[in-house]
Amino acid sequence: MRRTRIAHVGLAALLMLGGLGAAGTFPASASGSEAASAEPAAPASGGVLSAMQRAFGLSRDQAEARLAAEHSAAALAPKARRAAGAAYAGSWFDDERGRLTVAITPDAPAATRRAIRAAGAGIRTVEHSLRQLNAAKARIDRLSAPSGVSSWHVDPVANTVVVDVVRDRRADNDVQHFVSRVREAGPVTVHTVSAAPQTFAAGTVGGDPYYTGNVRCSIGFSVYGGFVTAGHCGQPGAGVSGWDGSYIGTFQGSSFPGNDYAWVSVGSGWWTVPVVLGWGTVPDQLVRGSAETPVGSSICRSGSTSHWHCGTVLATNETVNYSQGTVYQLTKTSVCAEPGDSGGSFISGDQAQGVTSGGWGNCTGGGETWFQPVNEILNRYGLTLHTY
Repeated sequence: MRRTRIAHVGLAALLMLGGLGAAGTFPASASGSEAASAEPAAPASGGVLSAMQRAFGLSRDQAEARLAAEHSAAALAPKARRAAGAAYAGSWFDDERGRLTVAITPDAPAATRRAIRAAGAGIRTVEHSLRQLNAAKARIDRLSAPSGVSSWHVDPVANTVVVDVVRDRRADNDVQHFVSRVREAGPVTVHTVSAAPQTFAAGTVGGDPYYTGNVRCSIGFSVYGGFVTAGHCGQPGAGVSGWDGSYIGTFQGSSFPGNDYAWVSVGSGWWTVPVVLGWGTVPDQLVRGSAETPVGSSICRSGSTSHWHCGTVLATNETVNYSQGTVYQLTKTSVCAEPGDSGGSFISGDQAQGVTSGGWGNCTGGGETWFQPVNEILNRYGLTLHTY
């Protein structure tokens, strides 16, 4: 632990010296949706490639090829959406073909299909547009869900709204009543999951990233003036101390439930750096932007309890039914997490994705985890992501 912290401080010092020594190396800035980088992907470090190889059973060449393909897919996704217009039904990264797949309705003009294919994406023709699916999900969002319902999201691959029900609660009368109502909302498919979601805050257990009261959570991403994290970790005005017990700053904004985001001001000798800890599993990762990665892409998470783990993006804009209340517009992943990881970083390559919200399972038996997208946090509070 101590060795990791010293390495982190050393890297921070190098970044600061680089910024002072030459204007060309001073950390760049990006805020809100403008944080998406259009630059070519930076070469992946050996540590990231090793983590990809372990997580997905790939060779080094395969890991490099996948990262390059995911970067291309992320850049293509918004262009394909604009080209498809009202016929757009979602998109995702197809790891078998190594490219973006775009779903469109049968009424899409032939010219649109040719343009999408010419850009390098595959096409799947489906019945329902994304607008129709989002409208169905919005109708479900207005319902009050019982605790036996885990979450719901639009699944572009299946062209339906997927409602997840906890397996041992599916026979409950209130769950069955909820399911009967959501089927009236539009195209809906009901799946079962093994456990209900929970947030990943934890009581104080030692000298890890930050504490508020007796709760330990994890830093998400540095912004100029502070860092972003999960909203359930603290209320506005709450003081925050760091991994060494010294005072960091104060929660300046926080929202939970409904959302799960917050930002903390930094002062008292602390400073911000565009780094995500690799915890010795991979080298510490530099943050260069916040371009959103598509469904199906690989993604990794850093947190103060279970450290560094990787998986894939399973769904976006998912509504999650925590015991404390419903949270909207989360992204679901196959990455595990544990108590104390809340607020920690989700990153794809060198692009910030979001802060850990909650999930089910653990990093021994596996599970799923949701994150709050970082660009929404930046836009909500007018923050600027600290990038390198």
